[in-house]
Amino acid sequence: MSLVPEKVGRVYRGGQGQGSWAFHRITGVAVCLFLVAHIIDTALVGFGPELYNRVVHVYHNPIVRLMEIGLALMVLFHALNGLKIMAIDFIPKAADYHKQLFGVVVGLYLILATPAIYFMGRGFIRSL
Repeated sequence: MSLVPEKVGRVYRGGQGQGSWAFHRITGVAVCLFLVAHIIDTALVGFGPELYNRVVHVYHNPIVRLMEIGLALMVLFHALNGLKIMAIDFIPKAADYHKQLFGVVVGLYLILATPAIYFMGRGFIRSL
């Protein structure tokens, strides 16, 4: 008899649960990295307005502007999915409906992301 079992745990086969879990973590890390960068760039004002203005000027770069739109979309998904996770945590029976709840998250995301993309995209295009 082997000391190491042949199968440890179960193999997860994907689906909404795994996708939701992975994207929640990815968006959480992205938001955290943004917050660190934001704290650093704001702290640069203490080193003089010239340095601060040079760093803030980078935010006018088109690639950075697109990243801002992506960040807003990530924050939106992270918030909506976080509400779903809270519902499942506080209402244990909600776990039986996790697929339907993820559908609600996706539906709300699309409804709320559409105007965000429109207005932010319009501002991005005007800035080119």
